[in-house]
Amino acid sequence: MNTTVVNTGTEGKTWGGGNEPLRASYGKMMMWFFIVSDALTFSGFLAAYGFSRFKFIDSWPIADEVFTHVPFLHGQDLPMIYVAFMTFILIMSSVTMVLAVDAGHHLNKQKVTIYMFLTIIGGIIFVGSQAWEWKTFITGEYGAVQTRSGNLLQFVDTDGHRVAISDFAIPAHGERVQHERNKGLWFTNEASLPPFSVDEVVKGLEANEHVLVRTELLNEEGQKTVLSRAESLRQLKSHGQLVVQGANLEVNEYGKPIFADFFFFITGFHGFHVLSGVILNIIIFFNVIIGTYERRRSYEMVEKVGLYWHFVDLVWVFVFTFFYLV
Repeated sequence: MNTTVVNTGTEGKTWGGGNEPLRASYGKMMMWFFIVSDALTFSGFLAAYGFSRFKFIDSWPIADEVFTHVPFLHGQDLPMIYVAFMTFILIMSSVTMVLAVDAGHHLNKQKVTIYMFLTIIGGIIFVGSQAWEWKTFITGEYGAVQTRSGNLLQFVDTDGHRVAISDFAIPAHGERVQHERNKGLWFTNEASLPPFSVDEVVKGLEANEHVLVRTELLNEEGQKTVLSRAESLRQLKSHGQLVVQGANLEVNEYGKPIFADFFFFITGFHGFHVLSGVILNIIIFFNVIIGTYERRRSYEMVEKVGLYWHFVDLVWVFVFTFFYLV
């Protein structure tokens, strides 16, 4: 039986059947496939966030009022400062990763070790900062009252500055009863008793004439609507059902609960990627120290984990834009 061999003219070229298409090794090609698929996943999450925000455009939380905290500077209103610091740290870690990859191309073990170490430190700082931000977001600062319809009533002074419920509510003596689904809001239970009841907030509002109620709805200037003194009392007495402190998957003192849902899910998913990247970097770092890649005369593993790290940094740019800037 005769065998006929057909030459296509592509032998030896990029897609000629070799094991390095586009002059990339199998490992790097697989990393690129993973990055593309993961990018599509994040794109779907951010698109869903965008549609939800557009649906509730008139009552969506204002980022400058939500992310105002900085560690060790309690009580100061510094919007976006710490988030900008986190972003700067992550971007700088991407720079040190580039330097580590470049040093690997020159087989400079000492520089690869230094730059990998700096990249790991940057990743740890970012993950720790994100954990602190979550804690602050969950704990809350001002509190709000949720109505039967699920809307929020927040509190401000006559100058428009936020006022914490703990600053004006008048505690009542007696035992508090935990909220249940069959009492008031049918769709939610209290995970734990809030520090104040609605009646205590009402009494405090009546006793403090400088405190007003602010609704979620945005006015023509893009600011939340502040009610008059009489309307503030009427809204709180007629519609106030549940005191909300902080944010979780059920309630959110900053605005729509779905905002908190997206915040936890998307930033948590990204944080998981950063944590995974830190772990991978630590493994590669110790391999560099013991000379594994020096003996191979190739630091391609540093380059592959660098691709992943740059992808994580790029995704954060979009997450930062969607949640904090837009």
